[in-house]
Amino acid sequence: MDDKQILSRIDEYVAEEAKLRDRLQKGELSQGEEQQRLRALEVELDQCWDLLRQRRARRDAGGDPEEAAARPAGEVEGYLQ
Repeated sequence: MDDKQILSRIDEYVAEEAKLRDRLQKGELSQGEEQQRLRALEVELDQCWDLLRQRRARRDAGGDPEEAAARPAGEVEGYLQ
């Protein structure tokens, strides 16, 4: 997946977040359902951003961005902020 594809996926996830919030307000899903899917989206977004950062770092260091790989959710979610 190249940078453009990663950014496109990020945009899709952000749009889905907005749709979930709208559906909750309209009563089309429960707060629990919304929260469950939002949590999954948050993890997927974190993985995308991590992959994008890896690719940019490799490129900036003169490396091949194609060598970057998506990390497992547990690893990405375990980073200290």
